[in-house]
Amino acid sequence: MARGGKGGRGNSSFASSYNKAPRIAEPGEPGEKHEYRIELKIISDIGIVGFPNAGKSTLLKAITNAQPGIAAYPFTTLTPNLGVLKQGLQSVVLADMPGIIEGAHAGKGLGLTFLRHIERTKKLIILIDVSAPDPMAQYRGLLDEFRRYDKRLVEKPRLVVFNKIDLLDKLPDFVIKEKNCFISALKRQGLETLIGYLMPA
Repeated sequence: MARGGKGGRGNSSFASSYNKAPRIAEPGEPGEKHEYRIELKIISDIGIVGFPNAGKSTLLKAITNAQPGIAAYPFTTLTPNLGVLKQGLQSVVLADMPGIIEGAHAGKGLGLTFLRHIERTKKLIILIDVSAPDPMAQYRGLLDEFRRYDKRLVEKPRLVVFNKIDLLDKLPDFVIKEKNCFISALKRQGLETLIGYLMPA
């Protein structure tokens, strides 16, 4: 990124038969100087994305060894939490991403932080609060933010997970093209099916 300077000659270069230990040396030439802005992006196999309070941290804690902070208010997660899901000799790394809100692509909330991290994930879990008044609005809103930020995000393989079924009397019937499943991360319902989808074939 920046080349070092050319070194000067040391005292041995000036030795001679009559001056075997000279006390002189040449100064070197200065190297290059640049300013860089380095941006760290989390790398994980699977990123868990969703609106605030969708249950991302609860899910990560339920299926991995992670111990993320969990609270009943938005934006509990300010930086990604990583966890490892293991089954036998296989393992995958999951990242619980900060919650997204409408306008994240323009920097609202923690949007750009969130979106930059998911660039480096291989797959996505779209986590939806199925107890919300309009769960599919969350689904459409997330995909819209992805498109507005970088269309490549919507091309990543994704699994849609409807969380908080423990708050429902009856499971809804949504028509979406992606593979999907219904779970309660808090009550640990449906996690075996979810894990089966997440582990490498």
